[in-house]
Amino acid sequence: MTQPIAPAPPSMVRRFGLIHATALNMTNMIGIGPFITIPLLMSALGGPQAMLGWLVALVIVMCDGMVWSELGAAMPGSGGSFGYLRHGYGAEKVGRLMGFLFVWQFVLSGPLEIASGYIGFSQYLGYIWKGITARQTILVVTLVGVANLALLYRRITSIATITVALWVGTIVTVIVVIVTGALHFDSRVAFDFPPGAFNLSLGFLLGLGAASRIGVYDYLGYYDVCYIGDEVENPGRVIPRSILISTVAVALIYLAINLSIIGVVPWRDFVPAASHPQSNFVVSIFMERTYGPGVATLFTAMILWTAFGSVFALLLGYSRVPYAAARDGYFFRVFARLHPSGGFPYVSLVVLGVLSILAGFVSLGMVIDALITTRILVQFIGQIGAVTLLRRRAPDMPRPYRMWLYPVPSLVALLGWIFIFATTPPTVVAFGLGALLLGAACFGAWSWKGRTWPFEARRLEA
Repeated sequence: MTQPIAPAPPSMVRRFGLIHATALNMTNMIGIGPFITIPLLMSALGGPQAMLGWLVALVIVMCDGMVWSELGAAMPGSGGSFGYLRHGYGAEKVGRLMGFLFVWQFVLSGPLEIASGYIGFSQYLGYIWKGITARQTILVVTLVGVANLALLYRRITSIATITVALWVGTIVTVIVVIVTGALHFDSRVAFDFPPGAFNLSLGFLLGLGAASRIGVYDYLGYYDVCYIGDEVENPGRVIPRSILISTVAVALIYLAINLSIIGVVPWRDFVPAASHPQSNFVVSIFMERTYGPGVATLFTAMILWTAFGSVFALLLGYSRVPYAAARDGYFFRVFARLHPSGGFPYVSLVVLGVLSILAGFVSLGMVIDALITTRILVQFIGQIGAVTLLRRRAPDMPRPYRMWLYPVPSLVALLGWIFIFATTPPTVVAFGLGALLLGAACFGAWSWKGRTWPFEARRLEA
């Protein structure tokens, strides 16, 4: 899960080397994700063949990582996607629309990502709170969301301690799972493929798309170093390498976690996830079968800590993005308001916090599908367009890193994003397209009121 950081001022000291940048990416990539998505992944294709989705997602994010690398190295102080889209499409015209739409979809997709943490928290609490009902689960999501919002409704002077605590808890949890799985791994259990597991059909492709969406969700954050480009030393070298190293490292970690689980707990015990309640806390079941309920309960508490720490850091970081855009005049001015005494962006914080709670009332699978689908059109595909446009319009622009084998990686990433989008359930696709159209309409009304592009040009012509 990812934690973007607001654009840094030009005077920021470049202190992030390769190790620091890689650690930042990996910290945000590894959160509650690997503990809550295993049942959904296996259910996508009905067995361990769903691991193919990990490979498809890995290819997509590796190629997309080259897009981020070229943009990030060329514009290390532009504020990540918000800056890339504005510069790529023209800052005062179409780029203004793309920047607005990025923040617009972020206000929707950010809460969806935070909500996945709330849902994961409530699911694993079900191992300790036996017999928790659907209504009680919604209550837990609400209480955790309100507590998170209340803790952040103040000036936060430093998140270093929070980040370290989250990272340590996550790494310890991951190491315990991998070591336990390695000691008790049974290949016959792990690779118990069902009949016709690899038969190519429309159903197989749709399932592969679902598995790929889950894989992309767990990889989110491979680009986080781009959000602090002003603080990265030698960005042309550090940004591309940190994205590559962190993506490969996290892929190996996730592969080890998945094999550890399905090598001890037969996948048929939690697939399909919808009809197996224990799929909500499969890692707790994994620890219970290995060490007993006492250790499993303690381990579940560690996962709950990781989940809450993750959503805390996410809401903190995400609330600054609409604020930064509004402060610079590229989003609704109300999001630029600061608390009169605390000095934090309270409007942005409350809006994202409330939306996160509401998003936590639907299923985890629906949240992940909506999250990925919402980001594909503007952010991921939009940036591929930005790279292409900048190559044509600004061929002499300094590019410390140039995409290898251009334009092949861009095309592979584009086809990958189209595949994932096309295999998404129609209702989710409708949500993504509807959100985009609504955002465009809001941009039109906002621009008309402020007499900015495209209405400023028409007024001058008149």
